[in-house]
Amino acid sequence: MKQNKTRNNTQALDKARVLELLASNPGANKRDLAKLLGLKGSDRITLKRVLKELEQDGAIKGTKKRGLTKRGELPDITVIEITGTDSDGEFLARPLQWDSNEEPPRIYVIPPKDGGAPSVGSQLLAKLEKTGEHYEARIIRKLEKDAPTRLLGVLRENRSSDSRSGGFRLESVDKKARTEYALEKTDLGGAKHNELVAVESVPGRIAGFSRVRVVERIGSMDSPRTISLIAIHDHGIPTEFPAAVIAQAQAAQPVDPRGRTDLRDIPLLTIDPADARDHDDAVWAGPDDDPKNPGGQVCLVAIADVAYYVTPGSALDKEAWKRGNSAYFPDRVVPMLPEELSADLCSLKDGVDRACLVVRMVVDSKGRKRSHTFMRGVMRSAARLTYQQAQAAFDGRPDAAMSGTVKQALAQLWTAYQTLTIERAHRDPLDLDLPERRIVLGADGKVGSIAYRDRLESMKLIEEFMVLANVCAAESLEEKRQPLIYRVHDNPSKEKVFAFSDFLRTLNLNFAKGQLLKPGIFNRILDQGKGKPHEAVLNDVVLRSQAQAIYDDVNIGHFGLNLAKYAHFTSPIRRYADLIVHRALIRAFKFGDDGLSDGEAGKLKSTAEHITVTERRAMAAERDSTDRYVAAYMADRIGAEFTARVTGVTRFGLFVRLAETGAEGLIPVRSLGGEFFRHDERAQALIGERTKHAYRMGDAVSVTLQEAAPVTGGLRFGLAGVEAPPDRRNFRPGGPKRGGKSGKKSRFKAKKR
Repeated sequence: MKQNKTRNNTQALDKARVLELLASNPGANKRDLAKLLGLKGSDRITLKRVLKELEQDGAIKGTKKRGLTKRGELPDITVIEITGTDSDGEFLARPLQWDSNEEPPRIYVIPPKDGGAPSVGSQLLAKLEKTGEHYEARIIRKLEKDAPTRLLGVLRENRSSDSRSGGFRLESVDKKARTEYALEKTDLGGAKHNELVAVESVPGRIAGFSRVRVVERIGSMDSPRTISLIAIHDHGIPTEFPAAVIAQAQAAQPVDPRGRTDLRDIPLLTIDPADARDHDDAVWAGPDDDPKNPGGQVCLVAIADVAYYVTPGSALDKEAWKRGNSAYFPDRVVPMLPEELSADLCSLKDGVDRACLVVRMVVDSKGRKRSHTFMRGVMRSAARLTYQQAQAAFDGRPDAAMSGTVKQALAQLWTAYQTLTIERAHRDPLDLDLPERRIVLGADGKVGSIAYRDRLESMKLIEEFMVLANVCAAESLEEKRQPLIYRVHDNPSKEKVFAFSDFLRTLNLNFAKGQLLKPGIFNRILDQGKGKPHEAVLNDVVLRSQAQAIYDDVNIGHFGLNLAKYAHFTSPIRRYADLIVHRALIRAFKFGDDGLSDGEAGKLKSTAEHITVTERRAMAAERDSTDRYVAAYMADRIGAEFTARVTGVTRFGLFVRLAETGAEGLIPVRSLGGEFFRHDERAQALIGERTKHAYRMGDAVSVTLQEAAPVTGGLRFGLAGVEAPPDRRNFRPGGPKRGGKSGKKSRFKAKKR
């Protein structure tokens, strides 16, 4: 009987049963599930396998501390943080732990019966109850924080004649913040009106506002350069190097060429953006003279030997690890390494000797790699070129001052690139067309213009050489059985693929959900949209359907590039991951005693996790800075009309992107007209209940700019020619509000408890 019972339990252990249990027991861990299912012994192994498959499918998520939940759902008891209030004054919160790349669900906080309202930034242990797409939270208890909440904002002097309202306010830089904060004069720390400051919360309230005090003065908002400082400080990016780090960088000396492969007679070229601050890669190519490889090419990629200067455990190394990467803004760079290295000794300047790690790659006439070899060398760049200069030479219009040696080197690079593109076409990596905005600042530091960056073949040439070099690094380290950090990109989750398929149906495009996913499948979809109105939005939607690339010490391949082995090797000046790969190569090929140490090798997993976080931190800061510069540029164009396209549809409105500048902002649902709009998530549309008029992803619309907020980077638009009715405030985004004197009733009183 016991054997039969075990067999029945095992048969019942399918994915649907596990998901059913997690839905009714959110937060349950593996041990809890085994107990609920009555599993013992070897049957627990089956449960482990099922849970792993569900996690790979994207159906569940979990951690050791919080247990398992269905993806997109929250456990019934969790820690939340108050983020602000909505237009009705109801408190909004977010979960403190949220592992998904998607936006967390909205949480409405039920006010405590004792009337003690929580303040913005408060962390609470709460019991959650799901109501449709949102959650309602009942406070169990308020949690004490280890340190006062630190906020970033702009100081505003309140010149109201009502002295009871308090003299100073803090306007948060967070566009999601719904409230201001108040300060006493004694809390200003010398700060003045319109200054960007960091504050911490202090006990007490002023005229109903939470009280804060200034702990750091950052800069005046009258200076355009402060715009980048908002993002830098808001995301906690370190800006000052410790004295010991500066001292090490200043003491660094040029490399001794003895014992290195001498490449100084080879006309290696650096090809970079015109505004590049550092140059960490150089390239050369020429025909292979091996008669066994007719039509083949030899390609050299030389990378700055940062490992020679930044050794394991040094002050420079510790600071580089802490920063993880450089961050780039329209007006400045926050480098991973001090300028003595990043802009000088490690930068591959033309005409001077520089230490490098080099990979020599041989490809056949079809662009397929036949062999590769790594060397530790010394080089001398023959020329520093911009992408535009290289492209002009490829188009037959080289600079008049360009030497014959450089012209020939460029011609050979172009021939090799044409060969490499044959293999690239066969590999068929994901081919997204995502225009990048370029912000040009004037001499006064203000935005002079915003345009899209050129997408030149010279850029693709460098990308192709770098991708091949990165593959070689991963392959060599695996062959040598050396630990390394991979750059990995997982397959799209089933959840995202299903949503992608649903959206394509609205465009009459078919996408079979169960097919074996390859990047080329997405490319075929993109090809069908070329030249059509929804071309741009298709690229956006394909991008959103993808997982995010990360660093990991375990290899799962790179889906987007369609490569089985891939590691970052080509940018050690600005990425710590590449420095680790360089050290691993030095160790593997016995190039010196400054290779990867045993201690570093033992903690590659935590290093990979850390630099993934710092990379995303820098990306978020760069994006936020761009948004703020754009908002500052648009601030004097309030009321102007623009052509735009819908790039996102939510319950609370439409996200649109302007054709002229790529600026993005929100059209609130209340601005769409007098009727109620229903959000159709599958169709990615807002549909009018009365007229059935729909606003969909990709639709072209004419909009007027209604608000631009440089402090937060927010832009608010309205539909051109559409007046928002006065009573639209009686509608919550995505649905009507309830009863009351003006058709309104508190969400918390409308439901019996």
